[in-house]
Amino acid sequence: MQFSDKTVIITGAGKGIGRACAHIMAARGANVVALTRTRADLDTLYSEIGSRGIQVDLADVAATRAAMADAGRADFLINSAGVNILESVFDLTDDGYEAVMGVNLRAALITCQEFARMRMAAGGGGAIVNITSIAGHRGFPDHLSYAASKAGLEGASRVMAKELGPHGIRVNCVAPTITLTELAAAAWADPTKSEPMMVRHPLERFADAEDIAESIAMLLSEDSKMMTGAVLPVDGGFLAV
Repeated sequence: MQFSDKTVIITGAGKGIGRACAHIMAARGANVVALTRTRADLDTLYSEIGSRGIQVDLADVAATRAAMADAGRADFLINSAGVNILESVFDLTDDGYEAVMGVNLRAALITCQEFARMRMAAGGGGAIVNITSIAGHRGFPDHLSYAASKAGLEGASRVMAKELGPHGIRVNCVAPTITLTELAAAAWADPTKSEPMMVRHPLERFADAEDIAESIAMLLSEDSKMMTGAVLPVDGGFLAV
């Protein structure tokens, strides 16, 4: 799984899974174009791996298209950017819905569209991995818009796999379990909250960001050249039991 002379665009590259993807892809030879909202994250990532950084708010449609144009031609796209606003069916707000769906679904569709157009202009080929969630498969309280956005992205990814396959562009998803990024680690530190979830994982642990990033690298590699339209759970067996 080496990516020498290849370029990957990574959204949400400043933190969490996206940042882990940037490190792993760079370590395996790829040129990384990092898209994220916070300039400080881009600066520190550049100091660590020499990535090219583009600051963008993916909730802004025009800015997202401009950022993809600025990123230029690439071989791979990883959609890691995501937000969550905890709301139930009873307290769903218009602002919460728009914020979550705008970044998690709409922005991902836009980046995929622009990437596909660039790949077509280059003669086809390439691969996309969209990061979804086990929340798109199981009903977690207060995750109404988040679950809808992730399930929607999986459905859209299957459509893209169908439409882009004849052009040699593969589209897959990974659906992580709880992943212990800095923010998530704090959120799940309370044993009364974490233990009921932990016992549903046969591997008896939550994921690290690197666990997810390594699976994404596998899906982008030639080792997965016959995989497209798939949703790969990276969940320690959560969905199997």
